Amino acid sequence: MTTRSTRSPRRRTVVALAVVLAVLVVFIFRLVDIQVVNAREHIDDSLDIAMGGGNTLYGTRGSIVDTHGDTLAGSILQYDAQLDPSNVGPIERTDEAGVETEIEWPVIAGEIAAITGQTSEQVQQIVADALATNPSSQYALLTKGLSTEKYRALADLRLPYLTMTPHPARTYPDGAVAGNLVGFVGSDGEPLEGLESAQESCLAPTDGERSYQRGKDGVIIPGTETETPAVDGGTLGLTIDRDLQYYLQQLIAEQTQNQGAQHGQIMVVEVATGKIRAAAEYPTVDPNNVSATGESDRSSRIFRGTFEPGSTFKALSAATVIDTGAATPTSTITASGRETFPNGARVSDAISHGATNYTLAGVLIDSSNVGISKFAEMVPAETRYDYLQRFGIGQVSGVGFPGEATGVLYPASDWDSQTFYNTSFGQGLSTTLPQLVGAYQSIANDGLKVPLSLVESCTAPDGTVSQTDPGPATQVVSASTAQQVQQMLENVLVQGGLSKAVAVSGYRLAGKTGTGEVAENGTYKSGVYFTTLIGFAPADDPQYVVAVTLDQPTGVRSSAANAEAFQQAMTQVLKTFRVMPSDSQPTLLPKTG
Repeated sequence: MTTRSTRSPRRRTVVALAVVLAVLVVFIFRLVDIQVVNAREHIDDSLDIAMGGGNTLYGTRGSIVDTHGDTLAGSILQYDAQLDPSNVGPIERTDEAGVETEIEWPVIAGEIAAITGQTSEQVQQIVADALATNPSSQYALLTKGLSTEKYRALADLRLPYLTMTPHPARTYPDGAVAGNLVGFVGSDGEPLEGLESAQESCLAPTDGERSYQRGKDGVIIPGTETETPAVDGGTLGLTIDRDLQYYLQQLIAEQTQNQGAQHGQIMVVEVATGKIRAAAEYPTVDPNNVSATGESDRSSRIFRGTFEPGSTFKALSAATVIDTGAATPTSTITASGRETFPNGARVSDAISHGATNYTLAGVLIDSSNVGISKFAEMVPAETRYDYLQRFGIGQVSGVGFPGEATGVLYPASDWDSQTFYNTSFGQGLSTTLPQLVGAYQSIANDGLKVPLSLVESCTAPDGTVSQTDPGPATQVVSASTAQQVQQMLENVLVQGGLSKAVAVSGYRLAGKTGTGEVAENGTYKSGVYFTTLIGFAPADDPQYVVAVTLDQPTGVRSSAANAEAFQQAMTQVLKTFRVMPSDSQPTLLPKTG
């Protein structure tokens, strides 16, 4: 029988157990809440309180290579060095004899400075400034952009308060070679110019991340590390031949300076494919040292510059006249050295002469402005305008270079009496070098215009290759028309005044000169010109188009200034690509009827 005295202690025991059980249930519930239900939230809170850590895993920016795979732009690792000011001080070192010696901080600062290129005083001041701002400071930037060699030298000092963080940096192994095309990146790795900027989608890496949790002693807690790997950028393949580009850059630099010109360019295009094999210019930029180059010379005038093409356009006018059936290479007109046309327009030749019964071939050989004007008026203005557009004049080349200029080609409806004639010999409009080279490529390729290309491919990190599609080829003029113009242009370099200066032994050449006026503040400058010499070889089987331009040469002020550079450039191109010599002789065309 249970008495009241025995029931009370039991009741109290049951109540106590119930309370303990309730507390335990609440504790378990809370533990589940913390460790399971809201675990992520609490982990984030702990990370915010500095229990978490991590670092960026940098991807490598893709390389830019030439047509043979030679590197024009690549990435390397550089290091930023940091000091922990709160722990800076003397350290113990043991020599080979096993004797420990205390090395004072000023001595260590000198050792650091000898590697980084700073002075001992500068290193010590960095630490002093950090401690003055915060006596407990654990971070002070020592220097940025250390090479691997300097990183290793600093690591060999074994300083517990010195750490180094790696990050990718850009390098250009051949300096200024193709610098005008490749472009450059900023100190922060952001692309700023050229193909570095235009091809960001191919070259850009995707950075990854490593994160972890640390105990109060700073040690990483096992099992807490997570990693999102970085993805490297792709490899950008160009059509450029590095060795040819180097040679032509040296050549145009020499010729530009010898002729006292403001700048010069050489462009080489493969006739059958439209691939740009070289695009050299002076002045240019070394992407490794951008600040050493003036801002106006840090890009490519080849793609962004425009000029009046002058008499090089006579080949386009001749092609138009022949293709429309208005004339043949031996058709004749009578032209004097200066004439006034029925609409009031006045046209003059560079050299005064009497009335001459010129053939169309003779007009090109003697470069008669009056003569080409008389042939051009055989074709309606709108038709001539359409042909210029088909040749690519007034349009970007489509190679994808950022900021490429379009030049100026006014609609035929806007041509006044003078412009009607001037456009036939390359005045009253402006073009770019790629446009002009593209037009001559179509003539050299039997009338088939193949879009120019500068980028061949992008190879992803997994090896997937994406080929660049420059677009479809278009037939600008008939093959028969193009071949007749080829023959006339060969006669220009055989019978013209520069025949000896441009000759390449064993090869038949075709080409045309141009002397364009230079506009400034709405008027033409007096006594200075933009000179051009463009041609292709071999004339009997065209393989490569070569163009040389000089802006306002003062040594020789006509397009004869370009002859030496053209001859040397064409010689090197034929040698580089092992083009077989010609095995036939040119057919001479009559200059007069």
